[in-house]
Amino acid sequence: MTSRIPRDSRLRLVRPRPLAAAPSAVNQRRPRRPAPRPPEGTPAPAELARMARRGLADAARVAHWADGALGPGRDGTGDGNGTLSEETAARAAGDLGLTAAQVRADWDTARLAGLVEVHGDDARPGWRLRAWDRDDSAVLRGWVALFDAWSLAVPEPADREPAAVAEVVSAMPQVLSFLQLSAGPVPVEQLLDLLEQRVTELRTERCEIPYGPQPEPVEEPEAADAPLAPLLDWALRALASVGALTYGDGQATLTPLGSWAVWVKLEQICVAAQSPAGNIEVAAEEMLRGCAQLRPNAARAEYRAWLAARPVGSAVTELLGAARGDDALLRGLAFEALRVVGAPAEPDVRSVADEPTLRPYALLWLAEHDGIDPEDAHEVLTREEATWLWVDTAAAVADHGEAPMLVRHLESALQPTVPRLLDEVRAVGHPRTVQVLVALAAAHPDPALAKAVRRAAFQVHTGGS
Repeated sequence: MTSRIPRDSRLRLVRPRPLAAAPSAVNQRRPRRPAPRPPEGTPAPAELARMARRGLADAARVAHWADGALGPGRDGTGDGNGTLSEETAARAAGDLGLTAAQVRADWDTARLAGLVEVHGDDARPGWRLRAWDRDDSAVLRGWVALFDAWSLAVPEPADREPAAVAEVVSAMPQVLSFLQLSAGPVPVEQLLDLLEQRVTELRTERCEIPYGPQPEPVEEPEAADAPLAPLLDWALRALASVGALTYGDGQATLTPLGSWAVWVKLEQICVAAQSPAGNIEVAAEEMLRGCAQLRPNAARAEYRAWLAARPVGSAVTELLGAARGDDALLRGLAFEALRVVGAPAEPDVRSVADEPTLRPYALLWLAEHDGIDPEDAHEVLTREEATWLWVDTAAAVADHGEAPMLVRHLESALQPTVPRLLDEVRAVGHPRTVQVLVALAAAHPDPALAKAVRRAAFQVHTGGS
């Protein structure tokens, strides 16, 4: 037999395929759900956006001031949690003709609405502030974010047990739904009766004892006997402060914005209930595995439904936890789901950018979040980071895809030749390097190239050169 010298094959520079397309996709066509319409009498989106701009005008003013006065690296917040320092509050009050207390209140509103983002002692404008004057959807999303945070808008009563406060917060969606269905003023006594019923239901659900041995119960502060009227008063005042309702003369009425926001939340629940693949109630890792066989559009619909069924903060934490696992496919899918989350995930994604396993994914996510075209986002990666991502993606394809797909993935490498690719793959030290190279050698139809790849796998395995 004559020996053959591996060909110095040129690789075509193409973008990697999305990880959601790595497994063999099945035809997941399903009837498109018609776009729901808000209740009759709801103002048009443009009018709702004008209402939201009026309600958030003071917060936007302070946010614009911070954009100009608190550049990157300049001290603006005092304690690292977003609270304005005394000096900055006084400076803003002087520039804007307000009191320091007004500035602090408007600053807190701007943070809750996503108009400003705080990173340590640095404050910077949020994406919604950049789009404030031209994008009605950005304005409405900002107002809904504030609506979601109503329980933070007014300090909770200091003399109430935290457990009772938590129960009322959990029960208020049903109270708001009743207000929305009533489409008019509702006496506070009627709302209190509804709140007491819902809190009783929550306590009953919590006290249900599942079958089988159980650990010893943990003593908690008793909230069952605490009157709920003061907490309802607090909740209604807080909702009124964000513009969701009007409250006075013993009755409460949803504003047009509040009614629309409650409808939006109810629609999200309906979307969650109509999950196409039935992954709504499972953990993030199981949900991502369920999405692995879906086409990208169907997978995104599943992500949206899963996210709508849980708080954003805990959902992002779950997704990042799944991304830290050993399955490279789930890592890529987790960041696809985080793209659906959007701006609220930015602080958490930025916080993991120093973790080697997640860094390339986080940098690409942040680049796209900052407005870089997805086609060009890979330019933010160093050569080593891009090569590490290539190996990680190849591991996902090797584990979940088909041999031809792994061969096609070879064409997406940055390196112009196979020998250079193999040299750089060996240098980045990805833990799956050997398995990826072995799988690629087994899949590639060119015997000479396959032999070179097998040799590289053996050298990585033995630590040779």
